Amino acid sequence: MKKTSTRLADGRELIYYDVRDDAVRTAADSRPLDPVATTSEIRRDPLLGDSVAIASHRQGRTYHPPADECPLCPSEGGRRTEIPDSSYDVVVFENRFPSLAGDAGRCEVVCFTPDHTASFADLTEAQAALVLEAWTDRTAELSHLPSVTQVFCFENRGAEIGVTLGHPHGQIYAYPFVTPRTALMLRSLAGHRAATGRNLFDDVLAEERAGERVVLDAEHWVAFVPYAAHWPYEVHLHPKRRVPDLLGLDDAARTEFPKVYLELLRRFDRIFGKSEREGGAEPPTPYIAAWHQAPFTAQAEFEGVNRDDFALHLELFTIRRTSGKLKFLAGSESGMSVFINDVPPEAAAQRLREVAS
Repeated sequence: MKKTSTRLADGRELIYYDVRDDAVRTAADSRPLDPVATTSEIRRDPLLGDSVAIASHRQGRTYHPPADECPLCPSEGGRRTEIPDSSYDVVVFENRFPSLAGDAGRCEVVCFTPDHTASFADLTEAQAALVLEAWTDRTAELSHLPSVTQVFCFENRGAEIGVTLGHPHGQIYAYPFVTPRTALMLRSLAGHRAATGRNLFDDVLAEERAGERVVLDAEHWVAFVPYAAHWPYEVHLHPKRRVPDLLGLDDAARTEFPKVYLELLRRFDRIFGKSEREGGAEPPTPYIAAWHQAPFTAQAEFEGVNRDDFALHLELFTIRRTSGKLKFLAGSESGMSVFINDVPPEAAAQRLREVAS
């Protein structure tokens, strides 16, 4: 892999990740861009104890442009985009409309492929491996910023999820605090350690691997539908050797990941029937793919638990509950954070096994 860092016309960082070591990236951004102006502010909720990012400048962000005006495609034919070069393998750049910025963290965009009509599931294993390298590299780099406590790599896919750009891409949020979901996991880890002396992630993984909700069991990775799945179709993907973050993966796990992950994504597109990609009628399944990594700053409130106790894992889920119908977060979910799942996790796991390649 070759990494080339450059700057866009408004000063934002852009990084090319290339498979070929001899790739040359010298194209300059000639757009007349003003410096990015953000209003990002972190406010803490005194009742819930969590934090909210206030970012009013995002109201003016690019929203569903036509394909020939996509800002994530390469620059060519006289049209200038966020990527100055006429081609790329994987690109990461600072978001022009960040939710987090400056002392409030950082937001980046990850372009998986220059092919506007593709999806992550269409990538080759070599391309998916390069994305993994980019995620890992950015996790390492962002962890050194003084304002960053936790790094979150994720992908939103589908208009139903709220995606405003159709080009296959993901994002990286570098938070200046421990996110509420991670804080809950750490508290559960601490409680389990105090009660049993064991690691909660290890115990959950052992129990799931012995049960009926395993979707895919490879040499170095295992994917399962969790016992208390919140979403209609939800899969957790764990490396079998517990590590706190992407940097901890060994070469064997890195080598196997693309095959396992691409298989999971392709199964998601078959859940409700034969996909459009395979000549069927079902549209692409909307999903969120979220990497959970340990925070980089020790938190005194989680006494007895350190970051090595945390288990890196990816959570992949869809809001589609059946063909043509979505799972909405209504009163119980949005008002009280109590999820109601219409699809039994065991049935979801069975369906995901049935639609194997």
